[in-house]
Amino acid sequence: PVPTISWRKVNGHNPSKARLRKSQAVLEIPNVQLEDSGMYECKAENSRGRNVFRGQLQVYTYPHWVEKLNDTQLDSGDQLRWECKATGKPKPTYSWLKNGVPLWPQSRIEMVNGVLMIHSVNLSDAGMYQCLAENKYGTIYDSAELKILASAPTFPLNQMRKTIIVTKGQEVVIECKPQASPKPTITWKKADKVLRENKR
Repeated sequence: PVPTISWRKVNGHNPSKARLRKSQAVLEIPNVQLEDSGMYECKAENSRGRNVFRGQLQVYTYPHWVEKLNDTQLDSGDQLRWECKATGKPKPTYSWLKNGVPLWPQSRIEMVNGVLMIHSVNLSDAGMYQCLAENKYGTIYDSAELKILASAPTFPLNQMRKTIIVTKGQEVVIECKPQASPKPTITWKKADKVLRENKR
């Protein structure tokens, strides 16, 4: 007799979008997604017995960005950490370019699983960077600019008053906030003598 045919996804639920055609002999899954992958089982049975066939559905996908880069400004001497992250099957591998030229690990430069780290950046590190994520189905690109700030200390106009008048016994606060990159070291002097911290 004509068998009755049924389908099931082993260790999971059949995709809700799945359709059965030709007296349930054909299982169709439109717009296949990664989560549709898995083992599928077709069972045919009639009064004389039953038989089962299993087949593995593997879904492969083009890389797709999950986390992208942002343009960054750093002081000279700071550390850069950029991460680009993509999904895809097979899992994407990553590589980096600087100004269109492949970037390789060096004493200050590390690249691991989509993470780029540059220790103690300097002006030579400034430029346009690209992260590439690729698998055997394609390659995607993301880019960002790194700017390095480097300037000698300067004091903004009108930041410090030339004369501060206070009443004897009161507290006085004198701020020193130079603009500089990298962050400068600051010392205080009274006349020509370096001031040292004490209880006051």
